[in-house]
Amino acid sequence: MAEATGLRWSHVGLNCSDLDRTEEFYRTWFGFERARVVDLGDDRIVFLRKGPAYLELFHSTSAAAPAAGADGPQQPGTIRHLAFQTDDIDGFLAKAEGVLPFSLGPLEFDDFIEGWKTVWVTDPDGVVVEVSQGYQDAGSTA
Repeated sequence: MAEATGLRWSHVGLNCSDLDRTEEFYRTWFGFERARVVDLGDDRIVFLRKGPAYLELFHSTSAAAPAAGADGPQQPGTIRHLAFQTDDIDGFLAKAEGVLPFSLGPLEFDDFIEGWKTVWVTDPDGVVVEVSQGYQDAGSTA
């Protein structure tokens, strides 16, 4: 099968029991900087960036297996999902429809970033892989 065009590395989503402690660890020891915080009311998601590499930190105390349709497992210390960005999410969706198992979405996050659209699929071993278009760091105009 031909390689999908326009895809590039995006981020790793990491579940953690203490967002602040986890952010401090990656900032102190690995040089990541805060790129964006998504306020969810009672919770938040923190994006950290080092060069082109991102970590997306989720608060989690769950020890349960992921629910069907979730964006990945939610136990602390586990990787939630792998993620890639594309400039043509609709093209990706058209190619993936009926071929790849969708675990969630596609969802639009215009309330946070206009034009941010994401879908989650699973690989042959059940690893969740996110593909999105339109994410931007806080203060970005591109």
